[in-house]
Amino acid sequence: MKTIFQRWFRKHKTRLERRLNKRSGGSPARPVLSDHTIHYEVADKARAIPCGGIGLIHQLVARIGLVGDMDDAVHVLKTHLPYHESDHVLTLAYNALCGGTCLQDIDRLRNDTAVLDALGAVRIPDPTTAGDFCRRFEEADVRALLDAFDRTRRRVWAEQPDAFFDLAVVDADGTIVETAGRSKQGQDITYDGRWGYHPLIVSLANTGEVLSLVNRPGNRPSHEGAAAELTRAATLCLEAGFRRVLFRGDTDFSQTEYLDGWNAIANLRFVFGYDAKPNLVARAEELPAAAWQRLTRPARYTVATAARQKPADIRDGIVRDREYDTLRLQSEDVAEFVYRPTACDREYRMVVVRKTIERTKGQRALFDETRYFFYITNEREWTPAEIVFSANDRCHQENRIAQLKGGVRALSAPTDTLASNWAYMVMTALAWSLKAWWALMLPDTTGRWRDRHRDEKRQVLRWEFPTFVNAFVSLPCQVVTSGRRLILRLLSWNPHLAIFFRLVDRLRR
Repeated sequence: MKTIFQRWFRKHKTRLERRLNKRSGGSPARPVLSDHTIHYEVADKARAIPCGGIGLIHQLVARIGLVGDMDDAVHVLKTHLPYHESDHVLTLAYNALCGGTCLQDIDRLRNDTAVLDALGAVRIPDPTTAGDFCRRFEEADVRALLDAFDRTRRRVWAEQPDAFFDLAVVDADGTIVETAGRSKQGQDITYDGRWGYHPLIVSLANTGEVLSLVNRPGNRPSHEGAAAELTRAATLCLEAGFRRVLFRGDTDFSQTEYLDGWNAIANLRFVFGYDAKPNLVARAEELPAAAWQRLTRPARYTVATAARQKPADIRDGIVRDREYDTLRLQSEDVAEFVYRPTACDREYRMVVVRKTIERTKGQRALFDETRYFFYITNEREWTPAEIVFSANDRCHQENRIAQLKGGVRALSAPTDTLASNWAYMVMTALAWSLKAWWALMLPDTTGRWRDRHRDEKRQVLRWEFPTFVNAFVSLPCQVVTSGRRLILRLLSWNPHLAIFFRLVDRLRR
């Protein structure tokens, strides 16, 4: 980071801390949010944009070669007048990164000359043209776009340290995208009576990247097509240099007809939930007492200060007073046995969790009940508890899907066919992968700041999408043209700008 940037950063940080820590004597006579006169004016020569961080993301896109990968792989336009395929894809992704929630929000970027200058563009597609571009896609075109993303992804991964390639954890799950239109081709009635689509999302838990997104009619089961997408993800990871790959999924994804094939692939492991069928429950109940071990879950976080008293549970009091039935977990035990599914030719580890649950009604204890949860795996080195904890970590996949829905707004159906909505989902979800690549491209230092910089990298990878946008994209900037240089001059300070400038320095080098 330049010395002038360091001085500017320290000055604004100190100034803000002094302002926030300022204490006035006594109780002020006026509220803190006081009324004062404001005068609005327009600038004739000065120009500014509210999303100055989009310029750095555009530099990142050029640095990792994403534009060339997309234009080489996707050919849905007969002529380029003037837009290329990459222009359309990046417009949809940048729209999400700049706070857009639908196709119509592209107009906000298109009509801002300062934003166009920051992107080095004379103009960008309008919403109608972007929708028409989505409708040109067929399944083969969407697959080609996913392959283009994978080529870029491997280039980003290649710049990571060796420890990054120890284990690739691949999660799979489906979700419902509800639709309101009555004429959308491919929509169907979901399991809970809604109309919509049922996309499948396969992601890399290490970084949160979306490795595969497949749109399906709403009535299709979660696991349909999952085996092929998981195999594709494993091939990508192993060819990229990962030494081991782990598949995770809930009970819908324990597709036993594919387990032997996955087990035959060297360095591929899986942990899937398994339905509590009567024969498995009987096997668990027949296990001797010595086979069970108490499952002790580690604390979710470490208390940095003194532990505070837990507040009263208001909901529990209401349920107890009204004498509703209440279930409370009393204990968990774990055991394992070997099991061969009907569709398999060999045996696998079946890890079982026995949960003892207390059932109460008001103040009265009724009885305890026992429930069993099963996980099938070919991982031989981990303990049963480690298998359970790894399977439970799959809940982060639900968080990623929530971000794709509510943060990126990629899981929506603004067009009129199954394939065009699939293309829109894939192109808009690129914004989420760009967030991951942004973090992965942060430089790894070897000096005294090494641990701090690695923690910042992991922190940005775990951030929710709005947090990332607010920290690194929604930066008010003055747009200055000086000589042959385009300068984006930051107009405000936030505590994450030191991380921002680390990536600026790397891309400049």
